[in-house]
Amino acid sequence: MYKDASERLSALVKIPTVSAVIEQSGPEPFKRLVVTLRQMYPLLHQHLDCERFGLGLLFHWVGTDASLANEPLVLMAHFDVVPVDESDPWTYPPFDGMIADGKVWGRGTLDDKGALLVICEAVESLLATGFTPKRDIYLSFGSNEEVFGADAVDIASTLKQRGIRPHLVLDEGGAVVDAPLKWVKVRSAMVGVGEKGILTLRLDAEAEPGHASAPEADNAVIRVGRAVSRLTTATFPAHLPKAICTMLGMFAPYTSGPVRVLLAVLAKTCWLTGRVFVTMGGEPAALAHTTVAPTMISGGTASNVLPSRASATLNIRIALGETIASATARVTKRIGDDKIKVTVVEGSEPSPESSTSNTQFAAISAAVEASYPGVVTAPYVMMAATDSRHFHTYCDAVYRFAPLAMDAVQRAAIHGIDERVDIDSLARGQAFHEHLIRSVT
Repeated sequence: MYKDASERLSALVKIPTVSAVIEQSGPEPFKRLVVTLRQMYPLLHQHLDCERFGLGLLFHWVGTDASLANEPLVLMAHFDVVPVDESDPWTYPPFDGMIADGKVWGRGTLDDKGALLVICEAVESLLATGFTPKRDIYLSFGSNEEVFGADAVDIASTLKQRGIRPHLVLDEGGAVVDAPLKWVKVRSAMVGVGEKGILTLRLDAEAEPGHASAPEADNAVIRVGRAVSRLTTATFPAHLPKAICTMLGMFAPYTSGPVRVLLAVLAKTCWLTGRVFVTMGGEPAALAHTTVAPTMISGGTASNVLPSRASATLNIRIALGETIASATARVTKRIGDDKIKVTVVEGSEPSPESSTSNTQFAAISAAVEASYPGVVTAPYVMMAATDSRHFHTYCDAVYRFAPLAMDAVQRAAIHGIDERVDIDSLARGQAFHEHLIRSVT
């Protein structure tokens, strides 16, 4: 039915599993994808037990060593995708799954159906050889990661209740990239060893309404605007994760001249590096401290009426080592106005950093070398959220890496236009997982 992995991925892309509109469009595409996976991977479904969590899937591959049953390898991915703006100029329609120019094109090829597919390809291939792992393996496939991942919450909590403490959890996140930093031009497998927390705060102000022809010196809109204006880039101090300094030290040997000296110094002086990154702005600053971004503001009922209420919404990405409580307290203090009500709308705590000097990280590095020879494996910290964050409360080894190669243009296409994955990358991704499964079991 399908000749190869590219055709199987193409078929998955053709199924529009857009979780953001499931209430309007219904669950049929998600159910169809589950049926399609069963057709594509018969050995996986024959040999692995499967539980349903909402529309999500949890497969269990029982290992030969019962003493390791509660210390499994957990491989994660999700099969929902973000919506597409129909007016965007895609080269090929986003849900056609076009195979062209050595690539599979379409929404989800990188985020995250491609990563899910290479896991399934590896398991199916190993089963075809008669392989059985020593250590139990779970495949956790969520259907709603793009809308905050209720499937993953249920799966993680269920495994915890069963007394399972994973040996290693691997989810989406980093990838194999050509230039990890502006000054570093070496192919690198960027492995997320932690991720920032996410916090949504709402600022509310109330005031006496009145006619705009006789304004007071203060009103609700002015008060909220003043509060937002106080939340500058200096609101949160530098708080650089150890992983970033480790990363810089690993890249130093692959540079020369002043850049090599600079990276060597920055790798050894995390306190200084954090301050330098903050002054750089953009992505370096985001790595180095908690960020705050006003994203919505509202207030007023008419152009000639002084508003009685106004509000603003803040999106905050919490640095590792800080908390929802400490970030909320700093914002409140920075605003310095007891007439502004600060409310936590929703949030998730940042993860701790997983080690880069344990057997788990070494196994990931070895699998990278086996599938992408000569590529440097380096740690970093994710600024976006993944389903794996629900495991870090009881697992010390949680990593975020999809074994797919992405250049800068491809990375920019995630959640954007012309998302596509190299067919060669699918074969390498399968090889990565086969090596990892064999090495940790």
